[in-house]
Amino acid sequence: MATLFRTVVRPIMTEKTSAAYQDRQEYTFEVASDANKTAIRAAIEKLFGVKVTGVQTMNCRGKTRRVGQSIGKRANWKKAIVTLKQGDTIDIFEG
Repeated sequence: MATLFRTVVRPIMTEKTSAAYQDRQEYTFEVASDANKTAIRAAIEKLFGVKVTGVQTMNCRGKTRRVGQSIGKRANWKKAIVTLKQGDTIDIFEG
């Protein structure tokens, strides 16, 4: 299992995720493939100093892509949608 600081890989900032955190206080992160909801909750609370009320996870399959004359595949990855307590924010999404 990934350590606390290797659990969260990066934040995901797209138009869809920015609308989600403005409307519903939901933040989206790429997380380690072997991380569970408890580890994700602990990592977000420790790293950003906020109170997490819910965690939803999903495994995203990597796309098969053509690379020259052969077929390659992007890596599989895991995504977590984290809901925060009313009033809490994460500054990296606000900037």
